[in-house]
Amino acid sequence: MCELAKEIKKIDDQLSKRHIDLDPAGYFIIYLDREQKLICAKHFTNIINEQGLAVDPDTGKVIPARGKVERIAEKVYSARTSKELSVKMFEETKPCPITMFDHAAYLSREFTRAEAALVSGEEYIQD
Repeated sequence: MCELAKEIKKIDDQLSKRHIDLDPAGYFIIYLDREQKLICAKHFTNIINEQGLAVDPDTGKVIPARGKVERIAEKVYSARTSKELSVKMFEETKPCPITMFDHAAYLSREFTRAEAALVSGEEYIQD
């Protein structure tokens, strides 16, 4: 890895550790469907409690940030490119399933990373 790539990765890794407020409209699990050559995003609703934690609106239980959680997605979005997925979600879906600008920016970055992994064949892991 060249020096610039190392420097960029270090900055990115550091920024990934910052606090981000949760979007009250829900969260997304992003993954690749390599067979269909698609970037996919499952949207899950949540409620943000007084402590700032995401809560399952059906059970009232806190949704853990790590580990497997059995929930049914509200909707699954899929597209061939990052831009196509962003247009579907941010421009064509009414009401938009994202209510915070920082959440929209995060999702756009993740869609771009997912597209790069889809094209390169590398593994994609959501940040």
